[in-house]
Amino acid sequence: MSTHNNHTNIDLGPVMVDVEGLCLQRHEIERLKNPLVGAVILFARNYQDPNQLSELCRQIHEVREQPLLIAIDHEGGRVQRCRSEGFTPLPAMRELGALWDRDPDAALALAHEVGYILAAELRACGVDFSFTPVLDLDYGASEVIGNRAFHRAPEIVAKLSEALIAGLAEAGMAACGKHFPGHGFVEADSHVAIPVDEREFDEIWQEDIRPYVALGHLKLPSVMPAHVIYKKVDAMPAGFSRFWIQTVLRERMGYQGMVFSDDLTMEGASVVGGILDRAEAAFAAGCDMVLVCNRPDLADELLAGLKHQSAADSLQRLQNLMPKEAFMNWQQLHNEVRYLNARELLERALTKCSA
Repeated sequence: MSTHNNHTNIDLGPVMVDVEGLCLQRHEIERLKNPLVGAVILFARNYQDPNQLSELCRQIHEVREQPLLIAIDHEGGRVQRCRSEGFTPLPAMRELGALWDRDPDAALALAHEVGYILAAELRACGVDFSFTPVLDLDYGASEVIGNRAFHRAPEIVAKLSEALIAGLAEAGMAACGKHFPGHGFVEADSHVAIPVDEREFDEIWQEDIRPYVALGHLKLPSVMPAHVIYKKVDAMPAGFSRFWIQTVLRERMGYQGMVFSDDLTMEGASVVGGILDRAEAAFAAGCDMVLVCNRPDLADELLAGLKHQSAADSLQRLQNLMPKEAFMNWQQLHNEVRYLNARELLERALTKCSA
């Protein structure tokens, strides 16, 4: 199992890329050696079973002297990349919100256990980090968010996500709040369209941003902005907006954590131009790291042309997301009483919910 030592000189770049399959190809190893790369994101196509995933993560961690951060979108519900061969099916976050409406204490306890199981299973295979939780409010409007959101009420979203984050932390995993300042109000899916939110700033501040304010950077060491244009606030999507990232997030909210761009190959990012323009716009707006997913050709184009060097505070933020100590392997996890109890509690709660 790979551990990440705290190097004083952090030698990782500001680009997160993906890999094609179940093991590393030679050309991918070369890509991951590029000093501009600092992290790798995995998808369902990279998962077959825990042994294969552990081996893939070992290969990725060994490419560089300072291991790259290995990330994944693994939230529960329909966004769960590792699904079979022993990974626990996790509920959609809306189920935790529905449980809150009946029994807040039970919902908080379950959110903690879900966070712990989610992080423990990933870490037992060598994955360092998951882009979770979704802090978007459940307005019932957004198809792409849908049941990924906990609840309509910001204070309930804040409490449930705080419990989930505590569960992640118990297994040594950092959290990422998304999609700042809020993707729940718009109908369009930013993967395939450019959503426009027509609301005034004050409404977004009073509602959607509240979970971020409640959690702060100590509980939420990273955030991902939405590829949404809030046109009464700024003409640019939030991930390319100095106003949202610098003025609101950094200055008004005093946020000091990591800011990831959403995937730069998404349709919502196309307003900015080509891949190099998109990355430069994201960095200029205040993102610490950019994601290039499912387009290795564009990843290579970006790595060939990008001249960006991470500032010291960006590197420190990335370091803060790295697990601080080694974790047990898959077999050890399945002999761990804490983990077995968490799974049992989850199973009981879900059976009760569906009864």
